[in-house]
Amino acid sequence: MPESKGDRAKPPLLKQEPSKQAGSNLLFLREEDIRVAQDLLFFAYRDFTAAADAVLGELGLGRAHHRALHFIGRNPGISVTDLLGILRITKQSLSRVLVDLVAQELVAQAQGRADRRQRLLTLTQGGVALERRLFERQRERLSAAYREAGGVAVEGFRRVMRGIMDAAARDYLDHAEDAGQRGRQRSA
Repeated sequence: MPESKGDRAKPPLLKQEPSKQAGSNLLFLREEDIRVAQDLLFFAYRDFTAAADAVLGELGLGRAHHRALHFIGRNPGISVTDLLGILRITKQSLSRVLVDLVAQELVAQAQGRADRRQRLLTLTQGGVALERRLFERQRERLSAAYREAGGVAVEGFRRVMRGIMDAAARDYLDHAEDAGQRGRQRSA
C-alpha cells in the first residue's frame, strides 16, 4: 500500500537546532504537562538531596546548613549580607545555621578589612572536606543523569532551570561562570 502524506514519520526534533525548536510547539504548556514538570522537580529534589541528607543527619545538620556550606565554599570570603541575598532567608535563620557551622568548626568568620562590622565567611579544612563529601554524593546522581540524557538534553535542562530562576539568580550564575572561566584560563 502506498504511503500517504499523513503516514510519513516526521523527523525527530533533536535534529533541529535547539534555538529553532524552542517554543515551536506550545502543547507542552498544557496544565497536565506543567503538573508533570512539578512532579519531576519535586521527586528530583527529594532524591538529589537524599544522599547528602544522610551525611548531614550524622552531624546533626540539615539542608540549610548544606546550602550555606555550598555557597560559602563557592565564594570564599563571602559576606553574611551577600550570603543572605543568595539564600533569601532571614538573618535569624542564617544566624542559627552559622552558629552550628562555627561550633562544629566547619566555617570561620573574619572581620571585613574596610568595614569591621562586616563578617566574612570561609570554610575551614573540615568544612571543605564535608562540602566535598556532600558534593561527591550528589555528583554521582547528576553525572549518571547527564550521561544518560546526553549533551543536548543537558543544555535543555540548564535552559529550563535558568528560565525558572529569577534575574538575580541568573546574574549570580553568569558571574560565577565568568569567574570560573577566568580561573581555568589562568591555570592553563
